Amino acid sequence: MQTKTEVEEASRRRARPCRRVLDTLLLCTGDMEHVDEQMKEKPFVLQLAVWGLRGVTRVILANNPLSGALILAALYWASPWQGLLGTLGILASTLTAVIMGQDSAEVSGGLHGFNGMLVSLLMGVFSSAGDWYWWLLLPVCLCSATCVFLYSGLTSLLVHWDLPVAVFPFNTVIILYLLCTGPNNPYFPHHPAVPPGVLQPNGTNVIAVEVLYGIPLGVGQIFACDAMGPSLLILGAVVLYSPLLAAHALLGSAVGTLAGLSMAVSHASLYSGLSGFNGALGCMAVGGFFTFSWTTHLFSIASAFLSAYADIALGNLLGTVGLPACSWAATLTATLMLLLTGSLAAYSMPIEKVKAPEHNLNSGRRQWTAGNTLERDSIV
Repeated sequence: MQTKTEVEEASRRRARPCRRVLDTLLLCTGDMEHVDEQMKEKPFVLQLAVWGLRGVTRVILANNPLSGALILAALYWASPWQGLLGTLGILASTLTAVIMGQDSAEVSGGLHGFNGMLVSLLMGVFSSAGDWYWWLLLPVCLCSATCVFLYSGLTSLLVHWDLPVAVFPFNTVIILYLLCTGPNNPYFPHHPAVPPGVLQPNGTNVIAVEVLYGIPLGVGQIFACDAMGPSLLILGAVVLYSPLLAAHALLGSAVGTLAGLSMAVSHASLYSGLSGFNGALGCMAVGGFFTFSWTTHLFSIASAFLSAYADIALGNLLGTVGLPACSWAATLTATLMLLLTGSLAAYSMPIEKVKAPEHNLNSGRRQWTAGNTLERDSIV
C-alpha cells in the first residue's frame, strides 16, 4: 500500500508541471478577459496597446491581444512598411474614438480600430509611389479617423436589427479614397484594380500546387498579405484564439478558391489567395456569429460560396473603373445571413454575447435560450 501511494504521489508531481503549462496556454486562448482586469490600473499607453492589439484581431472576428501581436508581427515580417501603416492606422482610429468619447467598452474591445487598420493597409497596397512614401501617412491618418465617424453613425442604425457594423466603414472609405485620388494623382497615385475574370491565354491550365498554396494565402489576404510564412503565422494567431474559427477560415478559403476555379478567374487571383479571402470571411462570419452544429456548418459553406461568387461579380463590375471589390461581398453576405428568419435564426447569437466559437458552443446558446424561455414564460 505504501508503494502504491508513493507511485500515485510521484505521478501527481509529474502531472503538476504539465497541468501548469496547460493552464497557462488556456489563459492565452479565447477572449483573454483577465487581461482587461489587469490593465485597469496600468498607464494609458499600455491600455492603448492592448486596445489596438484587440482591434487587430477584430478583422478576423477574434478578440485576443496575443493573437493581435502575432498578426502584427506577421505584417512586419511580410513588409515593414505595411506593418508601420497598419500600426499607424489602428492607433489613429483608436485615439480618435477616445477623443470623440465613444463607448469605453467598444474602445477597449478594439471595435474602433480594425477598420482604420484595414484602410491603411489597402492604401499601402494600392499606392504606386512605392514603400516608404512618407506623404502617404497623412491620408492614412485622416482616412483611419474617418472610419470612426462612420462606425459610430452606422452603429446607431444597425443596432435596431442587432447587426454588427463589421467592415462597412473600411469598404466605404477605401473606395472613396481611390475615387478621389485616381491612378495619376501627382501626390497619391495608385494602381488600378484588375478584374478577376480578365481573359488570359490558357486560362484553364492551372498549376495544382500553386492553387493549393493559395488556400492558406487566402487567410493572409484578409490583411492584404500574400507571403506564405506570414500567412501561416496569421493562421496560427486564429488557431490560438479559436481552432474552430481557424477551421472555418481554411474551409472558406478552399471554397472560395474552388469558386474561382469554376469561374476561370485569373491565375494571379488563384495563386495569391485573392479568390479565397472573401470565402474565408463569409465562412468565419457564420462560424463566429452562429452556434456550431451540422446545420450551421453547412450554412457556413453556403455562405462561403455566396461570398466568393459575389466577390467575382463585384470584382468584374468595379474593375471596369479600376476599383477593387475589397470585402464588400463577405460583408453583405454576412449581413444577409444574420437577417435570416426561420429555423436558422435560432442558432444566431446576440451580437453583445458573441465570443469565441467554443465558448458560444458550450455556454452561449444555452444561456441565451434559457433567457428567451423565461421571457416567453413571463409573456404567457
